[in-house]
Amino acid sequence: MTDPVYATVEEWVTDRFVPMYRRTLGGEFRWCAQWWKHAEAISRLTALWHAWEALRLEAGTGMGVWYRDHLDHQLPILLGPRGPFYQCSEDEHLEPHLATVEPAPPGWWVVSDASPLATQ
Repeated sequence: MTDPVYATVEEWVTDRFVPMYRRTLGGEFRWCAQWWKHAEAISRLTALWHAWEALRLEAGTGMGVWYRDHLDHQLPILLGPRGPFYQCSEDEHLEPHLATVEPAPPGWWVVSDASPLATQ
């Protein structure tokens, strides 16, 4: 097994992702210099990094598959106007709003003929 090129997602983002996949920021594309404060961005970038590390080793079409199946799908979501950085700019991090979650009423998850889950 070959060792990864990058030891961490931060190293991959700093040394590979940001320099390689540049976009004019503002409007359609957004970025936050404090990307590591966005859980969704960490998750998506980690998935991209892991896939990149695996597919870079595939001869022939490995990187093409990475672009098609991974980057081309994730990039518009990650940098998009409604993505994890939608409130931020390159110069300012704004903490994303956390949605409110209410607990389900007692017995909600118990499957019985009378429960909402029985009709699903």
